[in-house]
Amino acid sequence: MPSPSRLAAYHALLAVETRRDDLPSALARSRAELPDERDRALAAEIVTGSLRWQAQLDFLIVHFGRRPIARLDPEILTILRLSVYQLLHLDRVPAAAATNEAVTLTRTVRKASAAGFVNVVLRSIWRARQSLPLPERPTSAALARIGADPDVERAALDYLSITLSHPRWLAARWLGRNGFDATECWEQFNNASAPLTLRANTLKSTATDLAQQLCEHGVATRPTAYAPDGLVVSEGNPLRTPLADLGVFLVQDEASQLVGLLSAARPGERVLDCCASPGGKTMTMAAAMGDAGLIVAADVRPRRVELLRSTVERSGAQCICLVFLNAQAPLPFHGAPFDLVLIDAPCSGLGTIRRDPEIRWRRQEADLSRFAAAQLLMLENAASIVRPGGRIVYATCSSEPDENDAVIANFLSAHPSFALVDMKSQAPSKLAAVLDDRGLLRTSPVTHGLEAFFGAVLRRA
Repeated sequence: MPSPSRLAAYHALLAVETRRDDLPSALARSRAELPDERDRALAAEIVTGSLRWQAQLDFLIVHFGRRPIARLDPEILTILRLSVYQLLHLDRVPAAAATNEAVTLTRTVRKASAAGFVNVVLRSIWRARQSLPLPERPTSAALARIGADPDVERAALDYLSITLSHPRWLAARWLGRNGFDATECWEQFNNASAPLTLRANTLKSTATDLAQQLCEHGVATRPTAYAPDGLVVSEGNPLRTPLADLGVFLVQDEASQLVGLLSAARPGERVLDCCASPGGKTMTMAAAMGDAGLIVAADVRPRRVELLRSTVERSGAQCICLVFLNAQAPLPFHGAPFDLVLIDAPCSGLGTIRRDPEIRWRRQEADLSRFAAAQLLMLENAASIVRPGGRIVYATCSSEPDENDAVIANFLSAHPSFALVDMKSQAPSKLAAVLDDRGLLRTSPVTHGLEAFFGAVLRRA
C-alpha cells in the first residue's frame, strides 16, 4: 500500500482535476483522512505544489512520456504530476521512494497496466534532472527586443508560462502591462508558499498583546508591513492553541485586512456588507466602529452565512445583524438607509494565486467579462440604498483592470451623482503606502509583497 499522505494527496488532487471539489474542500477532506499532523502537512504540500507547478510538470510528462496529456487517464496523470513534483521540488523525499510509491499507487488504483510507463517516465525525469528541457530565461540582450521581435516575445512567454507555470493568456497580459522583470517577479511570488497571517480582534485584544499571548503558547509572529492589527506567523500553529476558540484573532490575508481599513467605518454608522463571509472585513469595521452602530452582514450562500455566523459569535461583536442577500438582485431596503455599503465583489481571484494555485488553471480570459458584468450590477444595486453623502467601497482580489478600473469607470459614467474619493489625504500612513496616485487601494506582489487586491471609495453627492 502507498503511504497514507500520498494516497490522500492523490485523492485530493484527482478531485480537483475532475472538478468534484475545489482546492479548499479537497484539502479539508484529506486532512479528515489523516490523523497524523505530519501526514496532513505532507499531503497538503504535495497537492498545492503539484497545482502550483502543473504546467511545468505537464511539459516534462509529455516530453519524457512521448504522448500528449489528453491520452493519459486522469488517474495516471494525477500520479505522475504529484510524483514529478516530489522528485523535482521536495528535497526531503528520496527519488527511489517517490518512484516506488508512484508505481504502488498506480496498482492500488487499479491501473496496473500503466505501472511500467509511470516507472519509466519518472526514472527518465530523475536522470535528466540537471539538464531538463525547460524553456530558458531569455538573455538581457534578447529581452531588450521584446515588442519588436515576435520570436523573443514567444520565448519569453514560453519561459513564463511553462518554466514558471502560469496560464499563457495571463502571462501575456502581465507581460504587456508590466514588462518582463515585473511579470517574472510576480510569478515567482505566486510560486512561493504563503505565510499564515492573522488579524487581532481589537474588540478583545491588540496586535501587541496577541503576539505576547501566542508566544506563551509557542507561536512566533512578526507585525505585518501595512496592516496595523496584523501578525505574520513565523513558527508554530495558532489554530492549535486555546486562543483559537476565544475570538481574539482571525485568519486573514494582509491585503484583505487593508480593504476593511479602506472603508473607514465610524461609530454610529449604518453599514451593509454585501458579500461578508467569512467575516474578516465585517469584524474590521465593527472594531473601527467601537461596536456602536449597525452592520448588516450578508451573503447569498447558506453555508457561507453559517461560516459568517461562527466568526461573529466568536468575536463578541453586538452591532452585527446577519441576513441572506443576493447583491445581484434588487436590494430589499426602502429609501437610502446606509451610510456605507461594502462590496467585496465575487471575482476571478487572480490576485490570490499564491494562496490558491488552483485558480490559475480554473480561470479563463473569457471569465473576466462575466465577472465584470456581475460586479457592475452589484454597484448599480448599491447606488440606490446609499444616503446622500454616503459611500460605496468596491473591492476585488483580482489583478485585472477588467474587474477593477473598468468597472469603476463604467459605474461613474452612468452615475454622475457619485465621485471617486482620493483616500490618500485621510488614510493612516501605512494604508497610504498602498494607495496609487488616484487614492485607489492597489496592492502588488512586486511593490508590496502582498496579494493583488483592489479597492475604491465612491461618495454620493
